[in-house]
Amino acid sequence: MACLVSAVFAFLLVCLIFIIRLYIVVKTGPKHRPGTKGSVTVLVVAGSGGHTTEILRLLECLSAAYTPRHYVIADTDRMSEEKICRFESLKQQSDAESQFTICRIPRSREVHQSWTSSVVSTLNALRFSLPLVFRLRPDMVLCNGPGTCVPLCVAGLLLGILGMKKVLIVYVESICRVETLSLTGRILYLVSDYFFVQWSSLRDKYPKSIFLGRIV
Repeated sequence: MACLVSAVFAFLLVCLIFIIRLYIVVKTGPKHRPGTKGSVTVLVVAGSGGHTTEILRLLECLSAAYTPRHYVIADTDRMSEEKICRFESLKQQSDAESQFTICRIPRSREVHQSWTSSVVSTLNALRFSLPLVFRLRPDMVLCNGPGTCVPLCVAGLLLGILGMKKVLIVYVESICRVETLSLTGRILYLVSDYFFVQWSSLRDKYPKSIFLGRIV
């Protein structure tokens, strides 16, 4: 009985420490300024179709300091890689120092996939996201809605919780979300360091959000 009590106490203590560390990591994020001593390594989460178009349009506005860029796409995505390569080809013509890679992980949730099976697929995506993020150790995760970004952001948060590196979580809600946040947006609204929306109606509903205006 004593062993069981000790085990429960140890488990609760670990949970408490984890929650405290998570709170500290999230609250101190906006004060963190990566790139003050050099370039900013960016992990860019690209979704299929419009998500990729939006994120590439956003990247056009970033300076040459945001390099290398590590793009992550779902293993079932057949269109984004071509768009990314075309974008980077044009970018390298004006910036000889730019570097990029493209990585694939399992998709967290397919369109119309049931919520029950989504939990399993998300955990599977997390299994691939953890070693990827721990290897790349980005300064920032930039994403705009695809479910694939959730496990990647969780992995980035875990780097900070473990005291290994603070990773900025920057989320831009898709332009198609006018009145309500997407499921991904509702999740990352709680833990992101910067949360951007493209419609003022969303800014009024979600006080943490920053109104960006339309990027496409």
